[in-house]
Amino acid sequence: MFSNITRVEIQFGDCDPAGIVYYPNYFRFFDNATAAMLSAAFAMHKRNWLDHFGIAGIPMVDTGARFIRPSSFGDVIEIRSEITGLGRSSFAVKHSVFRDGDLAIEAHEKRVWVVRGEDGGIRSAPLPEDVRSLLSQTK
Repeated sequence: MFSNITRVEIQFGDCDPAGIVYYPNYFRFFDNATAAMLSAAFAMHKRNWLDHFGIAGIPMVDTGARFIRPSSFGDVIEIRSEITGLGRSSFAVKHSVFRDGDLAIEAHEKRVWVVRGEDGGIRSAPLPEDVRSLLSQTK
C-alpha cells in the first residue's frame, strides 16, 4: 500500500529537561507525517484535499507507540509512514522512525474519514473509491 518518508530535524523546543524528545511531540510528528503521506498520494496540499473531497478531516480513533531509542536536539529522524489497512470509512497507518539508520520507534494510527452533518457535527463516511485506489497503490 502507499507509503511516504518524512524527515524531521529535532528542535530544542521538542525536548524535555533530560534533553530527549518529549514523547507527545512524536505524535505531532506522526500527524504531520500522515498529512504529508496523504498529500503525496493525492498530489495536493491538505487544505486542498479537504476541500476537494468535501471532508471535515481524518480524526484519529486509535494510536500507540513503542519507543526503542531516544532522539535529541539536532538529530534528524526519518519517519516511514505506510497505509496498512483500509476499512469502510477508516484506514490504518504504521510509522517507523529511524535515527542514524536504526529503528527508534514503531507507532500505529487508525483514522476515520469524516464529513460534516447537517447538524454541524461530524460523522464517518465511506472512503471514496478514488481515495481507496490511491491509498492501495505501492509507491
